[in-house]
Amino acid sequence: MSIGPVVERMRVFLVESPIKMARAQGVGSVQGSVRRVLLELTASDGAIGWGEAAPWEVFTGTPEGAFLALDVYLRPLVIGAPVRRLRSLMAQMDRALTGHPESKVAVEMALLDLMGQQTGLPVSELLGGRVRDTIPLSFSIADPDFAADLARMHEMVGQGHRLFKVKTGVKPHAVDMEHLEAMRDAFGDRIDLRLDYNQALEPFRAMTVLRDVDRFRPTFIEQPVPRRHLDAMAGFCAALDTPVLADESCFDATDLLEIVRRQAADAISVKLMKCGGLLKAQALMAIADTAGIPGYGGTLWEGGIALAAGTQLIAATPGISLGCEFYMPHHVLTEDVLEERIPQRRGEVVVPETPGLGIRISAHSLKHGARLLAEA
Repeated sequence: MSIGPVVERMRVFLVESPIKMARAQGVGSVQGSVRRVLLELTASDGAIGWGEAAPWEVFTGTPEGAFLALDVYLRPLVIGAPVRRLRSLMAQMDRALTGHPESKVAVEMALLDLMGQQTGLPVSELLGGRVRDTIPLSFSIADPDFAADLARMHEMVGQGHRLFKVKTGVKPHAVDMEHLEAMRDAFGDRIDLRLDYNQALEPFRAMTVLRDVDRFRPTFIEQPVPRRHLDAMAGFCAALDTPVLADESCFDATDLLEIVRRQAADAISVKLMKCGGLLKAQALMAIADTAGIPGYGGTLWEGGIALAAGTQLIAATPGISLGCEFYMPHHVLTEDVLEERIPQRRGEVVVPETPGLGIRISAHSLKHGARLLAEA
């Protein structure tokens, strides 16, 4: 029995991209630029697939670590691997290297991109077929200059955007309350407002803060306390009218089982850089679906390749129903490595119908879309 095309060539790029605005969140801030790792796989039939690893040092790992994980530890497994035996390779990588979910998902998305090129199918079809053609897009209000963010909101609401997630807990609580008041005064119920503390609160007195913001009728409150405080999270779920969403508390299926057992979240953020694979993300959502917990398409600082993969995942996964925050390439990065960015129309991401991830990268777009720091 033929195993089909195998991976013949692997190239790894550590790149840096300038960003248009500073971003301040509860666990850390980003300004000036972001770093990420791009992966190019070439199969023996000449097809090319792309993947991306985008760790954040305060959240998962470092871009430099992801680069070395791919180049030194995963390369021997990837070269010569049959393109269509994806699950086998993912299991081998898990046995060979602990952690590094970002590096592993970069390999997986590149292989899925290859399979899509070879079969003529979008990745969403390879994942079971799409259930949606567009995904509501959430923009994060995280600029230290709130006036600049409010001006962006006016422009974006005029263009049809509805979903906005406010990074709370970075500034004093009184300032957060003023800003939330200003947004509700300006836009009322025309916007779907979400709050994200990124673990900024301590369990002591957190309930007082959350009861205050509850009155602004947010769709959810994301990760108010550090990830280990599941008992506190369960208390918030029981006491608040607003649903509580787990992000840092839910990296994988083991975390989710504990969350379900303790009733510590009403929803979860599904990030490819956390769970380490599109197939693993679908397995995560199988548990969530059984427990009646919806998913939200979260991100770290990914560019267009990884967000194209996330778009294909959400298109094929019914339970990720709370939208996505895939705004980086259009709204934050000054340049991206794609020839054309994934379309966005009237506040929604449009799922590509072309083969693979639905993206095109050329030597020109790669060279001019980011600053190359290292290549292997």
